[in-house]
Amino acid sequence: MKRRYMVMGFILIAVLGVSYLAWQMRTGEWSPGVRINDTPAMVESATLAAADSDNPSPTYHITYLNGETQRMTPEQYALLLLQKDDSRSFTFKLLNISTPIGIAWVVLGLLGQVLFTGRMIVQWLVSEKKKQSVVPPAFWWMSLFGASMLIAYFIWRKDIVGFLGQGTGWLIYGRNLWMIYHPRKTEGS
Repeated sequence: MKRRYMVMGFILIAVLGVSYLAWQMRTGEWSPGVRINDTPAMVESATLAAADSDNPSPTYHITYLNGETQRMTPEQYALLLLQKDDSRSFTFKLLNISTPIGIAWVVLGLLGQVLFTGRMIVQWLVSEKKKQSVVPPAFWWMSLFGASMLIAYFIWRKDIVGFLGQGTGWLIYGRNLWMIYHPRKTEGS
């Protein structure tokens, strides 16, 4: 019985991972050439194209928000990025974001991390009070909510490692809560 739940959990994680990759492909993240995520504010997309017969060296294909397109050498694009980085505020540099909505996402990630860390403090305090190691339901609830917030944050950051790490734990936290609130009846009762 336990083995079946483990297999189901791993299948669910695999489905989540494949869904994440499909989402990345759908958004053009895996298009021919290398798509650049960190673009200046006025640039809609930037793709690095390999050298070919028309262009003997690699070039960047830039699409601006107004629809105009331009080819740039790596040096020209590096200068554009440098100008963009110099114009960012201290907060944007500190949080590694490029738009104001990024602040909300970083706050969500930080709150998730606070919940996730706080669960250990709750477990420690309850254990100290009972003078034995105890894992209270609040530990699992804080784990589940913290992991959920971190999963959303990692999806926004497009961080597959964080997504899979929290996704695996998320299944375990949910399963433990299920066992707490739906205990199995033993043969003697």
